[in-house]
Amino acid sequence: VQLQACGGGLVQAGGSLRLSCAASGRTLGRYVMGWFRRAPGKEREFVAALSSSGTATSYADSVKGRFTISRDNAKNTVYLQLNSLKPEDTAVYFCAADFRPVLSHQTSDYPYWGQGTEVTVSS
Repeated sequence: VQLQACGGGLVQAGGSLRLSCAASGRTLGRYVMGWFRRAPGKEREFVAALSSSGTATSYADSVKGRFTISRDNAKNTVYLQLNSLKPEDTAVYFCAADFRPVLSHQTSDYPYWGQGTEVTVSS
């Protein structure tokens, strides 16, 4: 499966963005989807994950209550709604897919990755 992430940009603190991850090659409905991010000078970290059915989610503590992961399997697209953004949310955001039914927080558990979209939050 090929993944294409988009929707990043420059936003002021407190603002919102919606990231999208579109898939081609295979239907996303079979996959657990995850969002990760890599801040400047840091390792890639888990942000959120969503089950194939869309009924189960998992979030990093740092984004819980501010970010929402969702999916539209008919459009073969997964979204990450980013609200109440903070400067520390500045990072390149990546979507990833895993065919196992586990909401993993580990980058090594996701075999398929998009190219990343950059989010910059100004103070």
